[in-house]
Amino acid sequence: MANAKSYTAKGEEMGSVELPAALFDQQVNEHLLYLAVRTFLTNQRQGTRKVKSRVEVSGGGRKPWKQKGTGRARSGSNTSPIWVGGGRAHGPEPHAPRVELPKKIRRQALASALSLKARESRVAVLDDLAMSAPKTKDVAALLKRMGLDGSKALLVTGGFDENVWKSCRNMARLAATPAHQVNTYALLDCETVVFTKSGLERLTEVFAR
Repeated sequence: MANAKSYTAKGEEMGSVELPAALFDQQVNEHLLYLAVRTFLTNQRQGTRKVKSRVEVSGGGRKPWKQKGTGRARSGSNTSPIWVGGGRAHGPEPHAPRVELPKKIRRQALASALSLKARESRVAVLDDLAMSAPKTKDVAALLKRMGLDGSKALLVTGGFDENVWKSCRNMARLAATPAHQVNTYALLDCETVVFTKSGLERLTEVFAR
């Protein structure tokens, strides 16, 4: 059974809350964590690297010198890859390095990451935040009262809240994400995961589908 500390929207501790076993009390599979992280980082690549081949560099057209009689090696064009300023042989081309993991593996990796955080007591549950306007200092004060001001945290909410997102985006050690978009890399990249109550409910619903 996995438990986490519970806090009010003002950062006051209220005791502990039991976490869903399907998400937070599973065996940690390190290989699935590796696959999920590798897939995420691979899909972040833009794949826009490009160099010029011998047909794209300027020059060429005329044979630099005659084939025989000069004593020098044969050469047909100054755009050859062995010439300074020539084209690149077998250089990188733009491509989409997209990798996909099966749904079952993605969910098992997510459960492994959540279970790992729960075993390390790195999970907290927070009452839903109601912010009328973006205020970074309010979120910073909340984290300080929770004792998380010095750690890298991930805030998981039930849905996209513009005021909450704008309040968190200026904080270097805090990231916010809706529950349906949380991923294994983000969980492993933070020190503490803070779920709002609606965020925990939403993640449980998504995982059960």
